[in-house]
Amino acid sequence: MPLIVLTGFPSSGKTTRAKQIEQYMLERLQAEDRPMRVHIINDDSLNVSKEAYREAREEKKARGALLSAVERLLTRDDIVIADGMNYIKGFRYQLYCVARGISTPHCVVHAGTPIAMAKEWNTKREPAAAYDSTVFDELVTRYEEPDSKNRWDSPLFTVIYDDESIPGDKIWDAVILRKPPPPNMSTISKPVSDTGYVYKLDKITLEIINAATEGQKEFGAGGLPMVVPHASAKVINPSRTVTLSELRRLRKQFVSINKMRTTLDTDRLGDIFVDYLNTNLE
Repeated sequence: MPLIVLTGFPSSGKTTRAKQIEQYMLERLQAEDRPMRVHIINDDSLNVSKEAYREAREEKKARGALLSAVERLLTRDDIVIADGMNYIKGFRYQLYCVARGISTPHCVVHAGTPIAMAKEWNTKREPAAAYDSTVFDELVTRYEEPDSKNRWDSPLFTVIYDDESIPGDKIWDAVILRKPPPPNMSTISKPVSDTGYVYKLDKITLEIINAATEGQKEFGAGGLPMVVPHASAKVINPSRTVTLSELRRLRKQFVSINKMRTTLDTDRLGDIFVDYLNTNLE
C-alpha cells in the first residue's frame, strides 16, 4: 500500500511528524476497519548512526539500507513511512519508482523548519543522536528542496515547524483514496531470458554516458537534446556543463539500483537509463 516519504533538514522534526502520521493512520485504519499495517523506517530502525553521514561511502550504504527496507515492506497490506532526510532528489525519485512499480500511491511530507532552528534543535540532542556541526552544515548545503512540480515530489505537504499537527485528512486522501498511478517504462518489469543481463546493463549505460559527453562537446551546454545509442529518447542538454565524473556517478547509481532486477527487459534498458539521467540532470 502507500509510501509516505519524509524529507527535511537534519534535526528538523521529521521523526516527530512521522510518529504523528503513524498515529493518525492507525486510528483511521481502526475506525474504518481496514486490516493494514503501518511501518516507520528510519536510521534508528536500521541501526544507522549519525556517524554514517561523515563519509560518502557510509552515507550511501545508509540510503541503500532505507531503499531496501522500503522495497521489502511495501505491499498491498502495508503503509510505509520513509522517515529520513531524503534530501537528494534522485533518491526521492528512486523511492517514487518503487511505489509506482507496484502501482501504489505515494506522497512527500516536508518538515518545514528554518536552518537556524534545526541547528539549535540539533545542539540540544543527546550526543549520540546529534549530527556533528560540520556534518550538519554539509548536509544542509547539499539539501535539494522538494518541488510539487516534480512527479516524484507530488503530492507534497509542507508542515511548518510550529504546526501542532499534520494534515492527516489530506495525506489520507492522497495515499488511501487516490487512484494509484499505473507503472511506466521506468518501473514496469517483464521476464527476460537473457543470461547476460548485468553485462548488457554495464555496456549500454557506459555507451550512453560516453555519447552524452560527446554530444555536449559538439552542441555545447544548453544545446540540442543528445541522441544516444540503445534509446529512442534523447538526453536533455542542461544549460551547465555536465562532467564525465557526474555521468559516471549517475551511471553507478543506476547500475547499483537495477543490477539485481534481472526481470527487467533489456530492450528497454537504454530508455530507462535516459529517463533516469534526465531526471537527475534537471
